[in-house]
Amino acid sequence: MATPKKGRSASTQSKPGRSLVLILIALVALTGGMFASGHTKPRLGIDLAGGTSITLRAVPEAGNEAAINKTNMDTAVSIMERRVNGLGVSESEVQTQGRENIIVNIPKGTNSEQARKQVGTTAKLYFRPVLATEVAGGKGTASPSPSPTGSPSDKPSGKATDKPEATDKDSASPSPTTQGRAVTDALKADATPSASASDDKAKASPSPSASGGSAEAEASALQAKYAKLDCTNEKTRSTVGDGVKASEMTLACGKNSQGQWQKYILGPAEVDGTDVDKAQAVLNTQTGAGWTVTMDFTDGGAKKFANITGKLAQNQSPQNQFAIVLDGDVVSDPYVRQALTGGNAEISGNFNQQSAQDLSNMLSYGALPLTFKVDSMTTVTAALGGDQLQAGLIAGAIGLALVVIYLLAYYRGLSFIALLSLLVSAALTYTLMALLGPAIGFALNLPAVCGAIVAIGITADSFIVYFERVRDEIREGRSLRPAVERAWPRARRTILVSDFVSFLAAAVLFAVTVGKVQGFAFTLGLTTLLDVVVVFLFTKPLLTLMARRPFFANGHKWSGLDPKSLGAQPPLRRTRRPAGPVDPKEA
Repeated sequence: MATPKKGRSASTQSKPGRSLVLILIALVALTGGMFASGHTKPRLGIDLAGGTSITLRAVPEAGNEAAINKTNMDTAVSIMERRVNGLGVSESEVQTQGRENIIVNIPKGTNSEQARKQVGTTAKLYFRPVLATEVAGGKGTASPSPSPTGSPSDKPSGKATDKPEATDKDSASPSPTTQGRAVTDALKADATPSASASDDKAKASPSPSASGGSAEAEASALQAKYAKLDCTNEKTRSTVGDGVKASEMTLACGKNSQGQWQKYILGPAEVDGTDVDKAQAVLNTQTGAGWTVTMDFTDGGAKKFANITGKLAQNQSPQNQFAIVLDGDVVSDPYVRQALTGGNAEISGNFNQQSAQDLSNMLSYGALPLTFKVDSMTTVTAALGGDQLQAGLIAGAIGLALVVIYLLAYYRGLSFIALLSLLVSAALTYTLMALLGPAIGFALNLPAVCGAIVAIGITADSFIVYFERVRDEIREGRSLRPAVERAWPRARRTILVSDFVSFLAAAVLFAVTVGKVQGFAFTLGLTTLLDVVVVFLFTKPLLTLMARRPFFANGHKWSGLDPKSLGAQPPLRRTRRPAGPVDPKEA
């Protein structure tokens, strides 16, 4: 039985080089990937890199104050997160504060400017029919449509198009009489009782003549507001559409392809943002249309969209357009040539890549259950975070120095193995953090730094567990090489249980928290996993190799494994006498 044990022991001790080569290859590969990708430093969060902090206040529609509730606020937070993340902004933070406020923190970096613009654009998204439009300040002059400009497509492709044509740009706006008739007709249609209404409701409904008079009066009032509307005035634009319900007509502003402000009279919303299932920017090289925006609707949205486009296709310009309205601004107003019944549509025009992506992002993540106003927008500098980071790094350095002093004083030569293991763990952690930035948007913030500092203690604890097991074996009379191998199974179980508890705590913390605390949990979980890798593939194999060196094998007094210092007495292995009755003569 002794021979197989020796064979297994020798075999186990002959393989440490493979583990060391494996972790060396992994470290070289990660370092090479870091330099090859050009991301040699971890991304920094807003508290370290600076950025913008936006406070948004929920404003309910008139008569619907109950809309400000936890469900709608949580939905708004989710949509804002997707909207910002859709632009590729890392470490953005969106969370509620109190009953009616949402705080949005956007770190400084690529696409952060676009994110700031789109987070501030927080109203509901609507598709409204265009009743009248003209250039702001224009008096019956040309009526270019908002950017991207457009006209009906000549191709019966079943797509909503937004293509510029000189003839449409130069055509005269509808006369005030035509505009007034369109507005009056829309009001009459909205006031007409439905066929399914009850007899009592029909009796209570206004007569056609009364209804027509009311519609004409409302149309006249709306026309008067439209005539006075100055979309070039930012203060005026900010109040357009305030308190207007989706079922009511409204005024709106938008910019055309020439950068001019254009004003609109828009009908009741026929489709809203929740009816858009997916929107994306696509480069259409086959037809030469350039950048376009494709939309896929939900089942209910497809029916609504088919209905409104069927009606619009029968009208003349501009009543054959629908406006995509977000936060009171018309972001696009494509023409329609025919009913679009396929559940999808394509908006084409003079888009570039950025404008197409912006519009698709608005369509995808624009439907918020509440209207929000920007209460404050402040720029966060990295100076305070830098000071805190410096203080944190100093604290980490002090903690690491104390660990090193303890290892040198107590473990002596073994501290060499522990320090090398700490260096390998630090290198793996740094390279992974640098690579995870562009890969999953991970950004290093102050809590994440704290998580990395806490991990020093977790890693050191694993070394101590293993070293103490080896020293216990030596105290029992075994030489170093068998002691290293016999101590490993027991130490391994303890290390795995300890790291599992730490990882489980990190996972739970990551799941139940939001914002910066998740950075702490993520870093803690990552470094805990790396501790297992380092102990299994580096610390144990390195100690196996060192056990073959005379300095450690012969128990030098500075090796940390001196049998005399550990209290081991010769002979190294005592044999037990068989238990039995004591001979009186021997007594």
